[in-house]
Amino acid sequence: MVDVDIKDYFGRIDHDRLMMEVGRRVSDRRVLKLIRGWLKAGVMEDGHREDTVVGTPQGGVISPLLSNIYLHVLDRIWQQRCAEVGVLIRYADDFVVLCRTEAQAREALRRVELILQHLGLEAHPEKTRLVALEGGKESFEFLGCRLRKCRSVRYPGRMFLQRWPSPRSMRRLRARIRELTDARCSGVKDVRVLIARLNPVLRGWGNYFRTGNASLKFNQIDHYVRQRLGLFLARRQGLRPRHVAISRWSSDWFWGLGLYRLFGTIRYPGVAHA
Repeated sequence: MVDVDIKDYFGRIDHDRLMMEVGRRVSDRRVLKLIRGWLKAGVMEDGHREDTVVGTPQGGVISPLLSNIYLHVLDRIWQQRCAEVGVLIRYADDFVVLCRTEAQAREALRRVELILQHLGLEAHPEKTRLVALEGGKESFEFLGCRLRKCRSVRYPGRMFLQRWPSPRSMRRLRARIRELTDARCSGVKDVRVLIARLNPVLRGWGNYFRTGNASLKFNQIDHYVRQRLGLFLARRQGLRPRHVAISRWSSDWFWGLGLYRLFGTIRYPGVAHA
């Protein structure tokens, strides 16, 4: 398998090539003129305007859409000329190529680099790599998930590609939970207010990852949430030490207040649930 990261992606997009791709589907000259004007409008840095000759502004409202259109060329060329080498799976600027053999993976990487060069882009030399998945040797991250082949518990002797939240996804969620439960910054006095703020974050994050093998990670996050809420209550009541404060309130007590529970929400596509 080939895991590809594009170097300086947003800043390298060629405006003329991008507009040619947009023009394949959009015929209204006013719309095309508006998009070209937006691309060439420039950016403000420290109060000074700088022209933009190439690239799309990061954070721009339609930058992801235009960038996706630009990389559609990669999809088209791969489907027409390289499909026999491997399967290209792309989401915006994040993509992997799945191959059956190491030789195919090396050839896929060579072809990806040639196509990116054609587009004026470059594969990041440090973040682009070949990954050996057979036997669970290596893993890779894609769209916030860590993917690795693991032995099946239900079918002994067989291995399946499993996925769960990546370490980065876990860190980002913990940081958000810590931010929402920081009593020194939130000014909140009622734990139910914190729970009301946490629930949409937990539910949204859980809905994204719940079709994978995330039970262990979900359980870890549930424990972390209860720990943070316990510390909040301990500070409010002046309790110490830390471990005593956390154990004072049970999971059932927090759930009774409406806290969303991640563990037990795993749902596999195509499997009926009562």
